[in-house]
Amino acid sequence: MKKNKGQIEADISEAIIKFEKEYMGRGPEETKTYIIDDMLIVRLKRVLTPAEQQLAKSTEGATGRALVKQIRAELIEKAMPLLNAVIAEITGKKIISLHTDISTVTGERMIIFILDGSPLEQPDKAQYPNK
Repeated sequence: MKKNKGQIEADISEAIIKFEKEYMGRGPEETKTYIIDDMLIVRLKRVLTPAEQQLAKSTEGATGRALVKQIRAELIEKAMPLLNAVIAEITGKKIISLHTDISTVTGERMIIFILDGSPLEQPDKAQYPNK
């Protein structure tokens, strides 16, 4: 059965919450996913750990904030095989690129996945004549 846009968005949000909890050590308080053509935009609210919050507030604030961003970017890069598998399972599409940033002020993180096509597009019937 083909999933609708809302079901795909909810499945992606749940998968990213699980990923954040298991891989990053703390899940977001709120997550929302948006599908726009071949893009998945995932907005996660309040994802910073207490240690990251303290580091970002340290007297060497600019250095602390940069370290939090750098560590988060490295962790997500190392997790790309896992993210590729999860996103492909839900959408049927491969990740072409990933873009992310985190606000050390609000604790909000944005992840943008660019896919090899829209997860909402119907398969080409000529390509799949028996479907």
